[in-house]
Amino acid sequence: MTAESVTIVNEPAIGTPPEDPRRSGPSWILGILLGAILTVVLVGSVVWLATGTGLLHLIGMARGGRTVINVDQPTVVRQIQRLQRLETVSYSMDKIISGAHENAYLPKFLAGDRLLLVVHGEVVAGINLAALQPSNVVIQGQKVLLHLPAAEVFSTRIDNARTKVYSRDTGLFSSPDPNLESEVREEAERQLQQAALQDGILDTATENARNTMSSMLQGLGFREVEIKYEVRLR
Repeated sequence: MTAESVTIVNEPAIGTPPEDPRRSGPSWILGILLGAILTVVLVGSVVWLATGTGLLHLIGMARGGRTVINVDQPTVVRQIQRLQRLETVSYSMDKIISGAHENAYLPKFLAGDRLLLVVHGEVVAGINLAALQPSNVVIQGQKVLLHLPAAEVFSTRIDNARTKVYSRDTGLFSSPDPNLESEVREEAERQLQQAALQDGILDTATENARNTMSSMLQGLGFREVEIKYEVRLR
């Protein structure tokens, strides 16, 4: 008997091309890579739209490192101008103010009118940042130079609830002048403001404004802040 050997050959199905092993590996790797890129872009877009903060910024915060926020000069100017009238100091005091109307021909006890007023007032000073010009802000990398306007008195106000007439003396042949108290109040406001200026309220307002603006600019990401200011002649 003669032994016969049979060889079985697997032929590919008709109409099905043979699979190239060189294409299967890179195709799924490329798909994963493209999916990851699209995911990062999508997440970054959502974060930016929701918070206005870039993804790299968040990554830096997560790592606990120092985050530097890049802001341009127009943005800094707008942020400062939004503060408008920055009130940085309030000066209050009590003062006795006197006023009198006298007759040129008769003595005071006959035709005089004298008033003593105990006044409590408040003087508020600060810097008007709404008048800040773009040229007052210079940015050089992570350094910012700010030129502040001069400090000024915003208001001088008498507290009517704590202001009282201490005494009123009217002559025998005269009646109280209805305008005298108003005139004394006006003089009280002038003296209150003058006293505040002599005590250095503008210098205090400038120093407080410098501290406030320095903290604000450092919060925007600047590492070096230099602040100059104008001096108002008084």
